[in-house]
Amino acid sequence: MADVTDQDLDPATMREQYRSEIVAEESLAADPMRQFARWFQQAADAHVFEPNAMIVSTATPDGRPSSRTVLLKQFDEGGFVFFTNYGSRKGRELAENPHIALLFPWHPIARQVAVTGTASPIGRDETAAYFRSRPHGSQLGAWASEQSTVIGSRDELDRRYAELAARYPQGEQVPVPPQWGGLRVTPREVEFWQGHENRLHDRLRYTREASGWRIERLCP
Repeated sequence: MADVTDQDLDPATMREQYRSEIVAEESLAADPMRQFARWFQQAADAHVFEPNAMIVSTATPDGRPSSRTVLLKQFDEGGFVFFTNYGSRKGRELAENPHIALLFPWHPIARQVAVTGTASPIGRDETAAYFRSRPHGSQLGAWASEQSTVIGSRDELDRRYAELAARYPQGEQVPVPPQWGGLRVTPREVEFWQGHENRLHDRLRYTREASGWRIERLCP
């Protein structure tokens, strides 16, 4: 079979040397959400494109995984919150299997944050407050798209949107879709990864215990 990869784009030869300061255990916050807040601010200050973009991985009850990029919209001491159609693939999978993984890939600053935990729906009042903060067009889009279902054409999607725009013109309140809402990821483990030269990266992992959080260094 012919090699379809251009020789100049051979992934086996693509290498970067990461040059960063060592992350010492004593420099870390006592809990991962405070440490995440520090790194998130630093990613934003470094002008990382969409630092709130994260890869969300879910799985069916029999272990078949799927991943997609989603935008983080809230975080606090309780965990990470994103919003979705509960009838989407990730929504259906999480309803049957709440185990979830998040990955924040901040490549320009050679950092990653990896999270594993469980997801559960947030309250409808909290969902409604966020929904009303969205741009008008995004509110309509949440109604127009039956996320993850098959649709006949782009024209059909645009027609649905146009009908909704006529029904709810700019300035008129759009009701919150009953099938749409927030999911809160409660972390069980959070790993902070900092790239270094010679692939001797820093990997600092927080693990939840009954008494708080245990911090360990992992081999890269």
